[in-house]
Amino acid sequence: MEDNIQEMYAKARKAFEIIEYWPQEKVDEMVLAAGWEWQKPETAEVLARMAVDESGIGVYEDKVAKIQSKTRGSLWDMRDAKTCGIVEEDKEKGLVKFAKPMGVIANVVPCTNPESTISALGVNILKTRNAMIVSPHPRTQGSSYLTCEHGRKALRKVGAPEDLIQCIKNTSREKTSELMAACDFAVATGGAALVKVVYAAGKPCQTVGAGNVVSIIDESADVKAAAAKIVKSKTANNSASCSSENAVAIHESIYDEMIEALEAEGGYLCDTPEREKLRRMMWPDGTHLNREIVAKPAITLAKMADLDVPEGTRFIMIIGEKVGPEDRFSGEKISLVLTVWKWNDFDEIVDRVGKILKFSGEGHSVSIHSEKREQQLELARRANVGRVNCNMPHAMANSGSWFNGQPFTDTIGCGTWAGNITSDNINYRHFLNYTWLSTPIEECVPTDDEIFGEYLKKWGRE
Repeated sequence: MEDNIQEMYAKARKAFEIIEYWPQEKVDEMVLAAGWEWQKPETAEVLARMAVDESGIGVYEDKVAKIQSKTRGSLWDMRDAKTCGIVEEDKEKGLVKFAKPMGVIANVVPCTNPESTISALGVNILKTRNAMIVSPHPRTQGSSYLTCEHGRKALRKVGAPEDLIQCIKNTSREKTSELMAACDFAVATGGAALVKVVYAAGKPCQTVGAGNVVSIIDESADVKAAAAKIVKSKTANNSASCSSENAVAIHESIYDEMIEALEAEGGYLCDTPEREKLRRMMWPDGTHLNREIVAKPAITLAKMADLDVPEGTRFIMIIGEKVGPEDRFSGEKISLVLTVWKWNDFDEIVDRVGKILKFSGEGHSVSIHSEKREQQLELARRANVGRVNCNMPHAMANSGSWFNGQPFTDTIGCGTWAGNITSDNINYRHFLNYTWLSTPIEECVPTDDEIFGEYLKKWGRE
């Protein structure tokens, strides 16, 4: 029977048990084999083309680049990582730390990245000696299945069990829920609504949250450079990424200059009647985003909303009016629509960004273009997000790149703010269990003064 979840789990478990105690060298060879196969131009190009054709989402060239960069970057990040046997030893404390795999991991992937989510997470899951069963999105199950087939081919090449990687062929919500319940652990990349579904399966899991990136631009920023970086990020893959800017917040002293710079990069600023046309098209019922606008070209959006925009328009801008459900433009849009805010007091805009994120995107990330270190630090101190990126194209920086130090990933943890277990970029560290071996050391019991010294000096013993 095709897609028998229990049979798939049994095969994955058997494959896992074969590699459970493999040495690091053998594991690393397996990981590099899969990574090489996935990132090869001939593989990445086929997978990217199929993903775009199936989903109608994104840009082919950007998808090719993403498959390659996320896979290669993940391999580079963990090139010296120990994930087998003893990974840490503290002789002074008599402790030895052993890394151990979790077992079979359910990997629920989105239609926005049906290939790179598998390859980026796949090399991390293999690095930790786990098996992976993929649950694809209904719109892109063909490209996800093919991605897994390439992974299985790589495993066979080096003598690793191919059932370490499997994929549901004909997906459904019921099969996804059954898979997560059957597996030992789950990782789910997708919209915020997915979080409740994953936790309902009753297994430990890594989940993500909505992105609603606001990019603050202050008066110290290089206006043209900031505009170019923002637009590079905003237009990448037609804004399919949850890490693309959803809004810019511009200091009033450079507001006009910044708008001109954004227009020079292909932006079109709507007037009030045009804004209303766009709003009705994007949220037909006033609440739910029209899924047909996700990651579509700006010209397509304009035609759908009956807007007359110049040829060559790359993205559409609208003025932000209110924060919250009464103005849906303040939330995540997953499209080539950019909300514009104006500000004159940094403390106030940080507070406003906090309110925007509370409505949509808390835990994910924010951006700032500023030469003022104190403002970069203040934003990071106060914003309830896992990542603050400074003076960079946000989508390229947020999930790891060759020009910043964020860990490479395709899965962004958003912390307890979004109901997630971590606010990290999800990688191999999140797919391991640990065992501590403890042996006796010389007893050392601290005195009151050693523990409470500073307190006792000030307040005494009474």
